[in-house]
Amino acid sequence: MTERPGGDAVEVPPVGYSVESGVATITLQRPAAMNALDLASKAALRDAVETAAAEVAVRCVVLTGTGRAFCVGQDLRQHADDLTTGASGLRQTLPEHYHRIVTSLATMPKPVIAAVNGVAAGAGAAFAFAADLRIAATSAGFNLAFTAIGLSADSGSTWSLPRLVGMARAKELLLLPRTITAAEALAIGLVTEVVDDAAFPGRVAELAGALAAGPTVAFGAVRRALAFSASHDLATSMANEAELIMLTAATEDHARAVSAFLAKQPARFEGH
Repeated sequence: MTERPGGDAVEVPPVGYSVESGVATITLQRPAAMNALDLASKAALRDAVETAAAEVAVRCVVLTGTGRAFCVGQDLRQHADDLTTGASGLRQTLPEHYHRIVTSLATMPKPVIAAVNGVAAGAGAAFAFAADLRIAATSAGFNLAFTAIGLSADSGSTWSLPRLVGMARAKELLLLPRTITAAEALAIGLVTEVVDDAAFPGRVAELAGALAAGPTVAFGAVRRALAFSASHDLATSMANEAELIMLTAATEDHARAVSAFLAKQPARFEGH
């Protein structure tokens, strides 16, 4: 809750969604709970991510949080209530919420930036791993805290983490969970860039703007090609690349870019 100048309380939704200049910003807005995911926030985040994936006008997506945390994963207070009442919370919420959120983040046909403003733990860290680029504030940190509460890992973290840091380091981080500083995360390849807290919003906006002004179809094709090649041999991967090359070769962006190159002018991309 916040207050208007007159003193009236204003209900703040658990997830904010805005689009400006082709950039959709999805913001977790439960700072008092470190953006922990209760049922309402999980549903709202899923819907926001899927909306951003489907909107043609959106050419880049930024996922971020408010306050001291990016997202600390499942709201354990709500989870404890589920355990007490015998409700099948995890069995239901994994496919309905977490799996859909991660799948949309990882597969949407446009680039995704995780703007990690603070602590990212559990599923929150996994959401960041599903993005193309992870920009971390200096005060940010990561914790793969699943086994600390007696659970295995979820939200695709056992798929994404080894691909970012290697199998040996992934096992260490999952079996011996601890908070990794932004500096260490950069050193082991977990994040793309670390930015001073004061400069963080500006750098995220700069990067998102550059991606939103780029060849969106080509960006989406690169995402698909990388995901495909991760589980296929060279020959099959090159065949897939050939299909995607033909897809992007038919875009107006490609034709404009070639013409601009020959005219020695900067390319201007429209996203189609």
